[in-house]
Amino acid sequence: MAHAVLTVADLDFRRTVRSIAGDRTKLLLMAVVAVVALGPITVLGVSLLPTLGEQAVTASLTTDTATTVLEYVTGGIAVLWVLLAVMTVMRTVTAVAAVDEPAFLLLSTAVRNAVVGIVAAEVARYAVVVLPLTALFAGAFAAGAGTPIPVVTATLSVALVVVTAVPVGFLVGIWVRHLITVYEPIARYRTLLFAAFWLAYFGAIATGGLNAVMGTLFTALQASPLGWPGHLLVIGIPGLEPSLPAIAGAIVGTVCLTSVALAAAVPAADRHWFADPARTDDPVDEGSSSDRLTALLAGRVSRPVRTVTVTAIRRTKRAPIRLAYAGYPLLGALGFIQQIVELGTVPAFLAVLFCLYAVWAAGVLFTLNPLGDLGPALPAVVTSTLTGRQAIRGRILAGALVGVPLAFIVSLGFGIASPLELEQSAALTVTTVAGAIATPALATGIGSAFPRFGSVNVTNNREAVMPSKTAFFIYTLAIALPSGAAAVLYLEAPGLIAGLIASVSAWSPLPSISISAHTITIGAWTVLIGGLIAPIVSYLYAVERFDWYDFE
Repeated sequence: MAHAVLTVADLDFRRTVRSIAGDRTKLLLMAVVAVVALGPITVLGVSLLPTLGEQAVTASLTTDTATTVLEYVTGGIAVLWVLLAVMTVMRTVTAVAAVDEPAFLLLSTAVRNAVVGIVAAEVARYAVVVLPLTALFAGAFAAGAGTPIPVVTATLSVALVVVTAVPVGFLVGIWVRHLITVYEPIARYRTLLFAAFWLAYFGAIATGGLNAVMGTLFTALQASPLGWPGHLLVIGIPGLEPSLPAIAGAIVGTVCLTSVALAAAVPAADRHWFADPARTDDPVDEGSSSDRLTALLAGRVSRPVRTVTVTAIRRTKRAPIRLAYAGYPLLGALGFIQQIVELGTVPAFLAVLFCLYAVWAAGVLFTLNPLGDLGPALPAVVTSTLTGRQAIRGRILAGALVGVPLAFIVSLGFGIASPLELEQSAALTVTTVAGAIATPALATGIGSAFPRFGSVNVTNNREAVMPSKTAFFIYTLAIALPSGAAAVLYLEAPGLIAGLIASVSAWSPLPSISISAHTITIGAWTVLIGGLIAPIVSYLYAVERFDWYDFE
């Protein structure tokens, strides 16, 4: 059994390492997240912890202070356990419980070996990130305290947390995954459930509700068994007296909880892995919705254009994961949403930014990869009687049918909620709707010039054909530059920009640069006019690219 478990764990862990090491984009994103999220915390911790270590050795703590420190440590350990367990539940639902090559793994070894090996690999994935950081912070504290004991005790304490949280999270996660993939009454609405979950999650972050929950857990779980490993962490720190029964309970509890969770996970995994997935497709509903859309477009557009439009929307309805990339910019809006909640109103610049996002999203829904989205059907479609004008118009129409209502609702809602005047709100709504009509045309040419035909991982186990990074960048730039130029002209800012350039140039060691306000005005008008013409040029290029597409 041990050999089989180690083999499964080793293969699963090495597969993760290869998938990360072989993807430069993923490596770059992880590096950026590490620098942005962990960099400041690491620098601050390494800078302050040696001083705290010195103070812990030299200072004599009162009983109340020692109790407070111990409560903070145990509360922090308990919250860490909860976070790791929740993360494991989410990873199990989305990736870990989806076994790679199940026909090979589940027939070559017992389910028990597969479960223990997969959980062990997940523990290793957490350990390679959490334990080095723990050792680094503990080492900084130990350097000031003059003793290596904190490095050992802190690492052991966090290791106990990881070893118990991951099996429990896996057990809960595999049952959740079973419900949303096998149990038909729930599986039928899993897309809505996922959307509701992420909406609630990000809403809790933006409104500060998540911080309130964490604060409540921090206080409530200090004296619970989840906080017992914290007593192990403070061994050797002068003035702090850890509870020996709590330390013993943490060690014994780790063995018991891990064993029980793994034992319960084996039948749960056996039932899930060998169950047939629920049938969630409803051809009757899909056909009726397609018929309604076809009837709506009948007599207004030609049949080929109508067919392309309906097909594009139908394919997206069947696999909405293909549009996950359209929501990525909203992750950066969480801080703005929190600001809106705190202020009780929507600042004018945020209303404009959200409307600009609606304009941007209208172009990426169906038209930023018109050739790549056809997939294996590309040769048949390109060599058929369908013309480029019909194919591109059909995709533009699909983008407009979804994007224009979205743009209208977003612009009208934020216009009313913001302090903008009535005339300004009306102008914002008209501009946003017009932009949602233009950006699908703008995206067609850019996507045709830089297509992507291969699928990429959207989540850990879901693949989809997405627009290329080059198309994303150029398309975003083609919207941002004219929008920036329009803002400069509307705010009458050329003079301010010219003065700012002159001030920066005067303090810079580089040769001085002087640009007049008139030159900036001409440049802004040039960029703005170019941005207004770009959708027409892009559309014409996309038509020609489709008609004369060369497979070589």
